[in-house]
Amino acid sequence: MDWKTFWAELVGTAVLVLVGLSLVTVMFGTGSPLPRLIPDEGLRRFIAGFLFGTMGALIALSPVGKISGAHINPVVTLAFRLMGKLDLVTALGYIAAQFAGGVVGCVPLLLWGDMGRSVSFGATLPGSGYSTAVVFGGEVVTTFLMITLLAVFLGFRHLRPFTPALFPPLYAVMVWLESPISGTSTNPARSLGPALISGRWDSAWIYLLGPLTGMLIAVLACRLLARRIEVAKLYHFDSDQDRFPIRASYFSRRDGVNSGPTKS
Repeated sequence: MDWKTFWAELVGTAVLVLVGLSLVTVMFGTGSPLPRLIPDEGLRRFIAGFLFGTMGALIALSPVGKISGAHINPVVTLAFRLMGKLDLVTALGYIAAQFAGGVVGCVPLLLWGDMGRSVSFGATLPGSGYSTAVVFGGEVVTTFLMITLLAVFLGFRHLRPFTPALFPPLYAVMVWLESPISGTSTNPARSLGPALISGRWDSAWIYLLGPLTGMLIAVLACRLLARRIEVAKLYHFDSDQDRFPIRASYFSRRDGVNSGPTKS
């Protein structure tokens, strides 16, 4: 695997975190003009989620997506690994790069000063009044939806070209409905960076185990659909396919089924 794929994942994750959490700061930070211009907090959550998803889609469409596939999320990489679309060494390299990118992308957020501190620099935190089980469940459900819909879009040729377009409406709705519960992380790398710079580690285990659990349930639910996914990318499917060697997935090996590419 070419090292530039790992650099692409680091850069892509850093950009997602920097831009995405800057949006959170502008939308909800103390001293920002946006709360006065858009007083409805639910509408601001919807807009923030839509723009966060849009940034993820743009990264997938960008050269980063062409080079690495633009996973920019450890649970997406693990899902591709369990579905048999990445070898182990590549998957581990991607995950290390994503966590590094999550930290690197958060360092410039310190420039927001008091406005950034007022929202803990975008840290994902349990909502007030919600039990640990409910917060954990929020991360499980939102990550399950994200991975399942990703598998559906990638699994069918007529939907595949529109995969990046999935993320803006998906995150708009999820952040609008669920962020008061858990913050709608769905991405351990996205949660690590702001936790480090803000010092807010409230129930940090939820933002690792919740997305992992949601991803595992989604991979189990999509085990047959996974055989239709041809390459571990969100876009640019026909470029550099030799960079993404297909391996038999854990689930297909148990079933004695070949998980190689299947035409839709």
